[in-house]
Amino acid sequence: MPTFLSYLSLLSFSLSTAAFVHPGALHTASDFERIQKHVANQDEPWNTTWTLLTTSGYAQSTYQPNPKETVYRGDNGVDGQNYPSLYKDTAAAYQLAVRWKVSNDTSYADAAVNILNSWAVTLTAIEGTSDKFLASGIYGYQMANAAELMSDYSGWDSSNKTATATMLTNVFASMNTRFMEEHNGQDNYHYYANWDQCNLASLLAIGIFTDNQTMYDYALNYVRTGPSNGALPVFAVANYTESGSDKVLTQGQEAGRDQGHSTLDLVLLGVIAQQAFNQGDDLFAEYSNEILNAAEYVAKYNVGYDVPYTLYQSYQGNQTVISNASRGTVRPGFELLSAHYGQIKGLNSSWTDAYRNLVNANSTDGVEGGGGNYGSSSGGFDVLGFGSLLYRIS
Repeated sequence: MPTFLSYLSLLSFSLSTAAFVHPGALHTASDFERIQKHVANQDEPWNTTWTLLTTSGYAQSTYQPNPKETVYRGDNGVDGQNYPSLYKDTAAAYQLAVRWKVSNDTSYADAAVNILNSWAVTLTAIEGTSDKFLASGIYGYQMANAAELMSDYSGWDSSNKTATATMLTNVFASMNTRFMEEHNGQDNYHYYANWDQCNLASLLAIGIFTDNQTMYDYALNYVRTGPSNGALPVFAVANYTESGSDKVLTQGQEAGRDQGHSTLDLVLLGVIAQQAFNQGDDLFAEYSNEILNAAEYVAKYNVGYDVPYTLYQSYQGNQTVISNASRGTVRPGFELLSAHYGQIKGLNSSWTDAYRNLVNANSTDGVEGGGGNYGSSSGGFDVLGFGSLLYRIS
């Protein structure tokens, strides 16, 4: 694995190579062929989710971006936090890109690239407290996914596309890598798993969009063999065999912290694995389906059933019991996990399915929504969402 300093010299990209599948981050061309058929036939839940998307305020062709030169996340006592502009515009770029892909209406494509172009020529830095690394990770993978969906749009001028790639590389990917290598001056076990996971998701997505094989491989290898909490071999705290089903349940690194973050971990692992899977690398299957096993554990607990627990030593002290804080939280993102494991691979994902259903039952119109459907704070925009449209197979 390259060191941070050696890696900086590899933050270069080419938009002309053919090494990567495009579009090929969270979604592929064949995905949209399937989605278009379901929408045309008014099948459920695809049609209801499509309607939810098309009525979103972030998916309108009239949407206007609000880019910032420097984005601040975290109260440093000096600069006001302005990062909502970034997560709202990023959600809009993605939703507009999806709307174009499904409808073929270029007015939505033009609106999406307008957002990307505006940020490309404006954003130069992300600052604040250590929370700036959450911004670089979460909004990095999200913006790169919006850009990747637009990568084959003939109306996106090549110079603007290159400017977007440059911004994603110089602002987001450089921060992603700095965090993974230095962990903000802390040891490998200080930051909870979601910090690693969002930054790894960003590196994968940006690597795909910019055709940067080195960047992509760095993130892929880190997920597989990395030394810190977000990497698969460290994330798994303990494995248990469920009585009656004999399925493996894996306790994740944040189970003793709270369920809001515990569920977020699985959503981010789903994003990571989906992006890699669409490029031919099956992280879903790594370590005997660790991501499924961990999803089953957290899902079972959050739909109201007890699960075993092993004491975990966090940087905040010993976590002796599983946390019931935010138990039953409504966290979109499990549609992806349910679809891959249960529908594509035919594995037993019963608890994941049950939690997906719980979330949908407590979401607008009974389907998984996206940015804007789960409140206006940053947590409501952590997941791109609309999985009942985008990932559901049958």
